[in-house]
Amino acid sequence: MAFDGFFTHAMVNELNQVITTGRVMRVNQPYPNEMILVIRAHRHNQRLLISANPAYPRFQLTEIPFQNPAVPSNFTMTMRKYLEGAILVAIEQVENDRVVKFQFTSRDELGDQQLLTLYVEIMARHSNATLVNETTGKVIDALKHVANDQNRLRTLLPGATWRMPPKQTRTNPYLPNQKYPALVRTTGEPTQLAKELQQTYQGLSPFLATEFASRLLAAENLPQAYSDFLVAFNNPTPTMVETTTGKQDFVALSPQQPTILSTEHFSSLSALLDHFYAQKAEHDRTKELAGQVLHVIKTELKKDQRKIKKLHREITDAQQADDFRIRGELLTTYLGQVQTGATKISLPNYYDENRPLEIELAPELSPSKNAQRYFTRYNKLKASVAYDQEQLAITQAEVDYLNGILSQIALAAPKDVQEIKAELIEQGYLKKHTKKGKKQRKIPAAQPSEYYASDGTLIMVGKNNRQNDRLSFKLANKNELWFHVKDLPGSHVVIRDTHPSNQTIQEAAQLAAYFSKGREATHVPVDYLPIKALHKPAGAKPGFVTFRGQTTLMAKPVAPQHINPKNR
Repeated sequence: MAFDGFFTHAMVNELNQVITTGRVMRVNQPYPNEMILVIRAHRHNQRLLISANPAYPRFQLTEIPFQNPAVPSNFTMTMRKYLEGAILVAIEQVENDRVVKFQFTSRDELGDQQLLTLYVEIMARHSNATLVNETTGKVIDALKHVANDQNRLRTLLPGATWRMPPKQTRTNPYLPNQKYPALVRTTGEPTQLAKELQQTYQGLSPFLATEFASRLLAAENLPQAYSDFLVAFNNPTPTMVETTTGKQDFVALSPQQPTILSTEHFSSLSALLDHFYAQKAEHDRTKELAGQVLHVIKTELKKDQRKIKKLHREITDAQQADDFRIRGELLTTYLGQVQTGATKISLPNYYDENRPLEIELAPELSPSKNAQRYFTRYNKLKASVAYDQEQLAITQAEVDYLNGILSQIALAAPKDVQEIKAELIEQGYLKKHTKKGKKQRKIPAAQPSEYYASDGTLIMVGKNNRQNDRLSFKLANKNELWFHVKDLPGSHVVIRDTHPSNQTIQEAAQLAAYFSKGREATHVPVDYLPIKALHKPAGAKPGFVTFRGQTTLMAKPVAPQHINPKNR
């Protein structure tokens, strides 16, 4: 994944052609480390995504839909105050580094024109987006706040003096220089030359450095090859590549390396990034949004596992209850032989062929009270077994429920996380945070996802427990078929047809297998039955159902795109 200086150079050229002179219509922050500027330019609304996600930092135009949080963050409100209505006058790259300046003009509260710059830094975990007032040189706000104790050289807090990131010692390749001929003369081996080029010039990722080295070594006219390589990023060829090692990457030119197994070209760099990051970034955003949920669930699971161990231990100990009953009965039977004040006595055990059994006594108790003491201990242990078994069943049900939530998060899109959070608040696992004087907006249950089988039959899939309950008990017809992976957490799947074909039944089972914890298996058993055979016990947790009379078939987990999905 090479969003290096050269890719930045190409992306800046692309964005300058599309959104420069445009007006900012809206600012949103759908995820903690990402912001979107809706810019109206050339009679079209363009969505500029700026991401400081440490795993996938980038800036691009995007077509991927995002769901904004119910309450905008303080950062979002600040950006809206300063940027909404502003004109984007220029986009500039700092040398050939991964630092870009988005320059805006706007009016302040007094109507005076002000120059604002949004500095975007694409630097892994140090990635950031910082809005600066160029007149005062002060930071207005930053996507990620960096205090003085985190970085002594650069404080990125509102009101702090803006400082550029440390300047690189490497050479800007777009400035006149004669370093590359000497490198080629002294280094004839491609791998070593790639390393030397990467250490000498700004903006070269390992993959691009290898491409650069191979072109220079193969060139008959070295200055021309150098110039052609640089010019290629002014008119990029957005390309997805797959190497012989199976690794996928994106580049802004058509590579010529022998290690390239296949290439795929795109209409723009932004379209290339949308394609490349669609699933990777989606999964990472889901984990980011679900961070609190994952922490709470894992903490609860640890507590439950400890409780289960304790209950098993108590049940094992309680298996000795009969020993206390036998001792009580023997003492009662031979009560006349027990001496007051004795500490122990040996009596024939008629439950074990009259073999002698030594019984400990409390000398301060009478013989009858010693017998009663053993019966009391027996009754307590027997009662504890019933209680422990009941608690064991309750705790195991909670473990199954929480593991089901984990499986749902693994398959969830970011929009599904809010529903999962709402469910956990209802179940008491998460606290409800409300500001004074503000009524918390209730999150409605989303519509289950829709897919279409080969013959066009609609198949619906619940992606979380709230959707599962809605699908199974409100949307589905009682004579329609319901599917669920056997003995594993998974989605409820319903064929919206009372007389589906065998092929549609098989495809619905494949969906049920895919949207389950068994999606990595080769084949998974899937139960199916009519909706009318489902039952939800009173007080059961969301998504829990009971049934009988099901049919079970083996299904291969198949991703939705393999069976003609039609998303809403």
